[in-house]
Amino acid sequence: MPLLYTIGKFIVAPTLRLAFRPTVEGLENIPVTGGAIFAGNHLSVADELFIGTVVPRHLAFWAKSEYFKGTGVKGRFSKFVLTGLGAIPVERAGGRAALSAFDAAIPVLQSGDLVAVYPEGTRSPDGRLYRGRTGAARLALAAGVPIIPVGMIGTDKVQPIGTRVPRPGRAEIIVRVGKPLDFTGRSDDRTSLREITDEVMAEIQRLTGQEYVPRYAPKRTEPAADSAT
Repeated sequence: MPLLYTIGKFIVAPTLRLAFRPTVEGLENIPVTGGAIFAGNHLSVADELFIGTVVPRHLAFWAKSEYFKGTGVKGRFSKFVLTGLGAIPVERAGGRAALSAFDAAIPVLQSGDLVAVYPEGTRSPDGRLYRGRTGAARLALAAGVPIIPVGMIGTDKVQPIGTRVPRPGRAEIIVRVGKPLDFTGRSDDRTSLREITDEVMAEIQRLTGQEYVPRYAPKRTEPAADSAT
């Protein structure tokens, strides 16, 4: 476990547990050893904080590559923190650059670590669960590891989009960890990746009870229409 992550486990995690008293269900579903992908719904920036607080093992999160390239004191500090936490940079430009995150995550998983991803690709703009992208399925098949569905409840209330820090007392935080989903032997063609992703999203919905929207989440500058596309 990276040093900075270990420090956070001893300082930040107890503080969050004391202030927010998150409820966690399904810890027995987390393997003691071996690589796995945590695939969760994404309601708030606080999701990472609370998953990291309740999961006893190290979780490597994907983070925008811009956070690793900042200049000045703030930029260097951001890079230091993310690197120290074992975060994996993700290029949002697409193409070969975007695949670098997969290249970086595969050896992490194969070495027995955990990687957390959000199949929706962005935070839900309205609390509903949107169609998942196939990256987690592709990564699971490439690394030969299971996917563990995770359901977050209440984080959008304690830290809504646009707020800087989570605020205690606004909602109960619940983290539900589902049983590992093993897709060994499944094809990695487009149809199979879509089917695997839909299975994972169905498990996440079962854990959260969210309304499901069968289309990709809109960018925050776009309205969240009800119709599927």
